Amino acid sequence: MKGIYVLIIHVAKDVNVNTGALGRIAFKKGLYAYVGSAQTNLEQRIKRHVRSEKRLFWHIDYLLDRAIVIRVILIPGEERIECILARGLEQRLRCIPRFGSSDCNCSGHLFFAAGKSRLEEQVLKVLTIVDPTLCSHPALEPATFLQPLSENRYLRL
Repeated sequence: MKGIYVLIIHVAKDVNVNTGALGRIAFKKGLYAYVGSAQTNLEQRIKRHVRSEKRLFWHIDYLLDRAIVIRVILIPGEERIECILARGLEQRLRCIPRFGSSDCNCSGHLFFAAGKSRLEEQVLKVLTIVDPTLCSHPALEPATFLQPLSENRYLRL
């Protein structure tokens, strides 16, 4: 399955993370939304992100080495709306410059918000603007749209 996803990430305390090519970035304690895509095997990409043992490759891998994914929003489909979603979130949330956007012209694909409800609310608002049918589709009702992770950090798909 192809598609895009949004990881809702909890950073438990202020941390400085070496993010590879981007260098050291200071992350404030709080919640972040990361927008990504998988052109093949969306489920495997998500499982890789939430796995604790992995080779650090993408910017997000370095952050997830010091943080935890608490929710995942999956948007299966052929359309490549990752950058459209990122640009919409940039208008509403604080963008972490250049994070996750080395292969596009976006300012970044990682966003910070003060609280969980504000973060998820803004992600859902932007998704509704990008494609109004996304949030009204029966398979994407709020209870299933925001999929919590199990205790062992693996996504229940």
